[in-house]
Amino acid sequence: MAEALSNKPRWAGLEYATLQQCMHCGLCLSVCPTFSETKRERHSPRGRVALARAIADGKTPMTKAFAEEIYFCLGCLACTSACPAGVDYATIFEHARAETEKSGLLNNPVRNVIRKTTVHWLFMDLRRLLFLGWFIRLYQRLGIQWLIRSSRVMKLMPKRLQELEAMTPTIPKKFSSRMIRTTTPPKEGRSARYRVAFLTGCAQDLIFSQINRDCVEVLSWNGCEVYSPKHQYCCGSLHAHNGETELARQLAIKQLEQFPPEKFDAIISNAGGCGSHMKHYHAFLKDDPVLGPRAKLWDSKVKDIHEWLEEIGFEPPAANPHASKIKVTYHESCHLAHGQKVTQQPRSILHSIPNLELIELPESDWCCGSAGIYNITQPVMANKLLDRKIANILKTGAEIVANGNSGCLLQLSNGMKERKLSIRVAHPITLLAEAYRQREKR
Repeated sequence: MAEALSNKPRWAGLEYATLQQCMHCGLCLSVCPTFSETKRERHSPRGRVALARAIADGKTPMTKAFAEEIYFCLGCLACTSACPAGVDYATIFEHARAETEKSGLLNNPVRNVIRKTTVHWLFMDLRRLLFLGWFIRLYQRLGIQWLIRSSRVMKLMPKRLQELEAMTPTIPKKFSSRMIRTTTPPKEGRSARYRVAFLTGCAQDLIFSQINRDCVEVLSWNGCEVYSPKHQYCCGSLHAHNGETELARQLAIKQLEQFPPEKFDAIISNAGGCGSHMKHYHAFLKDDPVLGPRAKLWDSKVKDIHEWLEEIGFEPPAANPHASKIKVTYHESCHLAHGQKVTQQPRSILHSIPNLELIELPESDWCCGSAGIYNITQPVMANKLLDRKIANILKTGAEIVANGNSGCLLQLSNGMKERKLSIRVAHPITLLAEAYRQREKR
């Protein structure tokens, strides 16, 4: 059997045995958001694996229908948590998208320009992204955005353009480079127990730089010397999830050069999607005799911030007898829960904050529809998932919904704003940082 499999051709650079793992049991169906909404087999993990295997077997050619299907998948990885056979769906998903891009089946002038501008140019050097952010900030601070939104101009635009403009995030006054020192020592009075690298990210820096500041502050409070250079690179998850394997590989190399893994006790990410991708750099560099071993070490050093704080034994905030109880619920980032298997640690941190009452969220690990850029490319399905998520949040009666991924934070924030709900959306580490600061004030 093993010999027969070894004689099978590689498809999209993928070992055929990976496609053979699926037993067709169907346990993935009940946890797949797209199948749950459509009830169509092709929209399920089992269906997508079957289609990929049929192509690998030569039974069916690569078609535009398959290309569209693999981009209809959220890539949430809920199926991997449910699968008893341990199917490596993440690898199949990424390789299938890479093969889709090589085939050119989805090529059209508009799509090509957008991909070249964003994936190939904007996100390959974050200075370009932040420069764009500066212009958006100017657009917002000068009141131009308010003027356009309050006038009738937007009503003359196509509906999809109106929806995209409404999703424009508020750009903070300062990016991470102006809020975080290159090296932040442990908080005064605390000895340096660890030296860690901290990645500020793409969307996280552009939209949620204050979360980066909070994370560095919390790490410092817990005895970490934090190294975070001002100019950083994208981790490559956006590229890998959109079929650009070579670009993802190039960015992995840049990360290894900027953050030599042998120099740090841990490499910290505060975004579930980024961290999940960065824990698998070895898959991109395993054939390189020099970088392969370093990438393997890198993978072992990458830690989600919740995971790291729990591992080193973080200091719980002191109780404030004057603070009233606030109800908080926790929405799990798909890639944090299913990709990194980090589920209990964020809850542990939230439980440690004295004035927070954690209420479990129904379907807490069900995708909110963000899924990288899915809410832009597949708005109908993304909005259905967002509706479902917010309905569950409302059931809890929570005043705060906590989440550990920038895409989810933006998706939920926009959802609350659109529905005129006053529920705060916050990163768990921001809530922990606020509790530490309250202690200092007393």
